Amino acid sequence: MSKIQIWHNPRCSKSRNALHFLEEEGVDVEVVKYLDTPHSKEEIKNLISMLGLNSARDLMRTKEEVYKTLNLKNIEDEEKLIEAMVENPRLIERPIVIKDAKAAIGRPIEKIIDLVRG
Repeated sequence: MSKIQIWHNPRCSKSRNALHFLEEEGVDVEVVKYLDTPHSKEEIKNLISMLGLNSARDLMRTKEEVYKTLNLKNIEDEEKLIEAMVENPRLIERPIVIKDAKAAIGRPIEKIIDLVRG
C-alpha cells in the first residue's frame, strides 16, 4: 500500500479518530501537524483539486472565530480565501487524508475509510 498522509490536529477528536483508524489499518502514514507546518498557496490549491471542491471556501472551517474576524463570508476571491488559509491554518477543515493524489476530509470518517480501502 502506498504512503498515506494525514493533515492532523491532535486536539481534534475527529482527527485523532482518523489517525487511529489509519494505524489500525496498518498503513504507512505520514502525520503532518498542519497547524505547526503551514502549507503554501500551491499546496492548498492542489489539495482543493484533489478533494474535487468547487471553492476554497469548501475547505474552510466557517465557524472558526478567525473566519468571522476576517469577514471571509463576504469575500468571493478564491486567491484571498486561499491566502487566509495559508496565514491562518486553523481555518482548514480537518482531518484530511491524502492517498495517491486523491484526498478526503474525514467528516464523516467514512470518507477516509472509502479513500483508504477503495
